[in-house]
Amino acid sequence: MGSEWEAYVMPQWLNIEDSSGIFWDNDSLAALLALELKVDLLVLLSDVEGLYSGPPGEPHSKIIHTYIKEKHHCGITFGNKSRVGRGGMTAKVKAAVHAAFAGIPVIITSGFATDSITKVLKGERVGTLFHKDASLWAFPKEDSAREMAVSARDCSRRLQSISSEGRRRILLDIADALEANEKLILAENMADVISAQQSGYEQSLISRLSLKPGKISNLANSIRILARMEDPVGHVVSRTELFKWKWPSLEKVGKEAMRSNVVLHKIITGAIPENVGQKLIGLVTSRDEIPDLLKLDDVIDLVIPRGSSKLVSQIKESTKIPVLGHADGICHVYIDKSANMEMAKRIVLDAKADYPAACNAMVVNFPSIGSFRKHFLCISIFFGQRGINDIIAELRIEGVVLYGGAQASSSFDIPQANSFHHEYSSLACTLEVVDDVFSAIEHIHRYGSAHTDCIVTEDKKLQRFSLSRVDSAAVFHNASTFLRMGLVLGLVLRIHARGPVGVEGLLTSRWILRGNGQVVDGDKGVVYTHKILPLD
Repeated sequence: MGSEWEAYVMPQWLNIEDSSGIFWDNDSLAALLALELKVDLLVLLSDVEGLYSGPPGEPHSKIIHTYIKEKHHCGITFGNKSRVGRGGMTAKVKAAVHAAFAGIPVIITSGFATDSITKVLKGERVGTLFHKDASLWAFPKEDSAREMAVSARDCSRRLQSISSEGRRRILLDIADALEANEKLILAENMADVISAQQSGYEQSLISRLSLKPGKISNLANSIRILARMEDPVGHVVSRTELFKWKWPSLEKVGKEAMRSNVVLHKIITGAIPENVGQKLIGLVTSRDEIPDLLKLDDVIDLVIPRGSSKLVSQIKESTKIPVLGHADGICHVYIDKSANMEMAKRIVLDAKADYPAACNAMVVNFPSIGSFRKHFLCISIFFGQRGINDIIAELRIEGVVLYGGAQASSSFDIPQANSFHHEYSSLACTLEVVDDVFSAIEHIHRYGSAHTDCIVTEDKKLQRFSLSRVDSAAVFHNASTFLRMGLVLGLVLRIHARGPVGVEGLLTSRWILRGNGQVVDGDKGVVYTHKILPLD
């Protein structure tokens, strides 16, 4: 690889008999070299993600994933030249068009984004593609992600205008439609499960994918419970009007659950009346659309990711849209020496073995309801050995793989854990022995994720102390951490909102000011009292 100057002063191997051999910047040089070397692909790296319809910093500029000369040549507004290069995007487009129409496909993409070239070689939809035959291709609209989001918002505004009874009727119709189509849903889900098994997915993922008997009925009943809740529309709290069911939703489905989610989406949207619009809930079927959606902070109000800690963290880092999602689910059960060991055994088994693949993220987001679950009992803290061997035996019967801290691994002959700060997504957990409740709380604060933690004890003084001192979003006494799921408590965070986030936590508010001509005018003669007023 040589520099631009080296290529310039050593032109004998280039075709410079005419002006086609002249270059003015690195981009035209790259195009010239690509033609001479007859490469399969030319990748031009930029300080932005690709070619935009206008200056990338402007809100209405959209990335162009496939450049079509007849369509885009006169419709693009270029901004300033590159901050670091010579010619800017104008030079890159000229070079790309020249190379592409000479038979060399070109992609302009970001040189700052992680793994840009790797993604290009994998065929992922990144950057802008230039190809001489692009005008002949049939491909989806490039603004489909924005159109989907805008349509969902438009439908949500229509939804706000109908009566509370009308919204309640929609929920009941959705519940009825789910139960009426249960066989179809289960058949599509079974096809997904079989496909996942044949593809070699881990058993923990297959367990999460599989719909257990009664799941559809439980979901329908949950929706009916929501429908019976008091509608807060028109209620005033501190002179603030609350709006329930502003629920435009865009759901991104995992490819392993594609058939299940497609049929669920079809059934649910089919129950939404025409005066609201079936586009109220969109279904994102391609991973390629996610980056475009995450840029729509002018349309999308909130992202609730479902998946691993890595996924949640990546989404938080790649969007300006507020993200509601807990990245880690490292949850503890502390069994005190005064605990009822039979109760402790039930709690531990339920928290760990009932649904080990559960995760704290949105499953489906219609009328602000979600099935929010987390992988509980990632670390269990025990005091003493009274009854512990029985619990360990029961966990092993359930197929739970046990790891231990320094004391537990030696006391109970189990392998030592690599780290206390680790979330398992399978039938596995870590045990440790601590001296007392103070040590337990210190351990929880050091290694936990402030998600959900539990103390099992019959000591009322210890119970009050633990519930007040453990700084987690949800703290339980004598109850399974698995109760921190869907309909029971909902999503859980520390900020915003502190603790479980159910239906009301997903509502939005609007401030209304009534006056009779007041103006600021430099605050002349004005005293602001901030007096609490009655709600009626």
